[in-house]
Order: sequence, then structure tokens, then C-alpha cells
Amino acid sequence: MKASFFTEEEEGTISQFLNDGYVIFSLKNIEGLNKLRNQLYEIGVNFLNLTKNPSLETFFNQTQDLVPVEQLNEFRVTLISHLAENDNTRPLVYSLAKSYLHWLIGNELAMQRSCNLSIQLPGDSSSLLPVHSDVWSGNSPYEIVLWIPLVDCYQSKSMFILPRQYSVDVYQNFKQYSHLSSEEFYEAIKDNLVCLNVPYGKAVIFSHTLPHGNRINQEEETRWTINIRFKSLLSPYGTKELGESFFPVTLRPATRIGMSYMKPEC
Repeated sequence: MKASFFTEEEEGTISQFLNDGYVIFSLKNIEGLNKLRNQLYEIGVNFLNLTKNPSLETFFNQTQDLVPVEQLNEFRVTLISHLAENDNTRPLVYSLAKSYLHWLIGNELAMQRSCNLSIQLPGDSSSLLPVHSDVWSGNSPYEIVLWIPLVDCYQSKSMFILPRQYSVDVYQNFKQYSHLSSEEFYEAIKDNLVCLNVPYGKAVIFSHTLPHGNRINQEEETRWTINIRFKSLLSPYGTKELGESFFPVTLRPATRIGMSYMKPEC
């Protein structure tokens, strides 16, 4: 039997990711997740300027009763600005999934500069993300997406993804799909799509080479999720380059020395 450099837990996670293209896992830093959600709650209720502040659960799950659809984008942008301005946001998000990020892409990482926040109200068609792969628009296939729910996500209150084994088959026969619209493509592959069940306290890491997206939220609760991309620092970049869209977060000292090395002239 061939010796492994990975622990049994790492082996299981790696095998699942290679097979499915995604893993759902429990966050070990729940206190950090709660802190992040509490910060968004405080900024949100200040923005809304309500006569009586709702409970935390009402604020996140019943946002449709607090924020009109026409005000949703302004509300969301305000919260995203807070995430961007807070220097602790990205280290906190990284800490939530540190072990899994290391297992799946390595421990010298580049991280997307901005955290994305998605808020999808029940019945709202303005927040749809049609089936797509980020690589089709120029992102590097070496990137992964860390997708963190701030509420329980299930059925249409979640996202869908085409598991890797089916994605490979689609790509190998892509000529039969290339002329289709997004909705036609969705209809052609929907029988193999998986709607991810991710309760609060868990997260997903997925390869954005896989077709994924969401549908109209037909549940009675609002969906809140944060997503951000990571990649191995020294792996190839797409149109989203280091410096502009990504920045190094765990550059090791040997790499620093190697990158600054100048061969002496004789």
C-alpha cells in the first residue's frame, strides 16, 4: 500500500472534492461566524432606522418584511462597504475555513480583495444568478469559492451545482450545449444538478469550473450568503490578477526570499 502524506481526514476531504468538485463542512470558528453576522446586523438595523429593532433571526430570515425590493441593492451595498472597510473581515473569513483551504489548495494563498454578499428575498427575481462557470468569463480554473451561509440554506433558498462527474461529461460534449441560452442549458442539465443543503455553521468550498447558480427563492425566508475566492498564490491567474483582484495572504518566508533573489553577476 502506497504511503500517504495526508491524514485520514484530509484524504477523505480531498477524495470528495476530486469526485464532486465541492465539499460541505462544519466551521470550527463559530464564534467568528457569529461575530461577522452580529456586525452585519448592527450596520443593517442602523441603516434601516427602525422604531424597534427586530431580533437577529427576524432580521436575517425575514428581511423581506424589513427591506423593500427597490431598496435592497442600496442596503446590500452599504453592508458590503462595511465588510470592505473593516480590516478584520478578510482574516476572519479566512480563519473560518483555514484547514480546508490548506487541504484543498495549499498553504500559500491568494485571496480575493472583496467579499461578496448575496441577499435573496423570497420571490425576488432581481437577484438571480443564471447557470454559469466563472472560468467562462476569464477567472482562473485554479480558483475555488468559499461560500458561507449566514442563515440555513436549503432547496431554492440555496444554490445549485453540477457535480464534477457530470460537469466533465458536459464539457467533453459541449458542442451540443454551446448554442443554448442560459435557461435552455439549465433545462438540459437540471436532472443532474444538486441543490446544496447548508445549515448555518457550515460552509461550502467549490471549484467554480463547475456550472452553478441559483433560482428564484420560493421559500418563506431570505437567503444571506458571503462568498470569496481563494487560490494557490503561485498557480496561474486568469483575467483576475494578483494585485488588482487578489492579494497574497500567507506568503511563506522561503518564497519571499526566492522571489527577491537576484543572481549575482560575474
